[in-house]
Amino acid sequence: MPTEGRIPYAGGETWYRIVGDGEEPGKLPLLCLHGGPGAPHDYLEPLEQLAATGRRVVFYDQIGCGRSWVEKPAELWTVELFVAEVQAVRDALGLDRTHVFGSSWGGMLAMEYALTRPAGLASLVLSSSPASIPLWEEETGRLRRELPAEVQAVLDEHEQAGTLDSPEYEAATMEFYKRHVCRIDPFPDFVRRTFDGLAAHPDVYLTMQGPNEFVITGTLRTWNITGRLGEIAVPTLITAGAHDEFTPLQAKHLNDGIEGSELVTFESSSHMQFVEEPERYRDLAAAFLDRVERR
Repeated sequence: MPTEGRIPYAGGETWYRIVGDGEEPGKLPLLCLHGGPGAPHDYLEPLEQLAATGRRVVFYDQIGCGRSWVEKPAELWTVELFVAEVQAVRDALGLDRTHVFGSSWGGMLAMEYALTRPAGLASLVLSSSPASIPLWEEETGRLRRELPAEVQAVLDEHEQAGTLDSPEYEAATMEFYKRHVCRIDPFPDFVRRTFDGLAAHPDVYLTMQGPNEFVITGTLRTWNITGRLGEIAVPTLITAGAHDEFTPLQAKHLNDGIEGSELVTFESSSHMQFVEEPERYRDLAAAFLDRVERR
């Protein structure tokens, strides 16, 4: 049975969930970092299948969202806070040596964490995680301009009027999401729970990202670790979807920057390959983790 608990952190509590009873000989646990920032972990549910490969799979809701929600001033929400939280979770759960998976912002966080050179980091799995938000903004802007003209008109109208919380604007935004974030329609329940959680407590997302995936107004707008990618010295698997907001240009940018990294594209997926092609994702990730562990 999965186990759940809470870790005191930053004036609140970080909620976690562990699937699997332990590690088989030679195996290591997998610590999973969700996206957003501020989007609860629920959409990562398909990754629980990796517990069947002889390892624990550890999830948590980052402080300030989901089951770890706590009301704090906006200036608290920093990259440094979330990097330190990764280590706090590892320390509390005794994850002395571990793989780290990150989805979108979670992969950005994983890379920032790797740059601190933590002991016991065995590998990274980065799903649709940019190394540069300026490049992300350019590419999502390009994808936005490829939306149907009538959808763009609604977006333009409300962005100019500043009415980004209107139902019409949110519906137009969802057209982008259905093309480039998750192409399963309707969204699976566990994906919908993440969106509902983000809507219930949007503070972290609004502070660091902005109102949506292509209007970037938050503190991450200038975030760019391109020049430091060469410092990441652990085996790294990069995954992307052919229809992803994390575009082929961004994927190549990341793959070129991390020496020895592997890049795999999922042709039937967008931003959530582990949701859209779960069996293939499980098999790919499991094979990568096994290769790392045999080294």
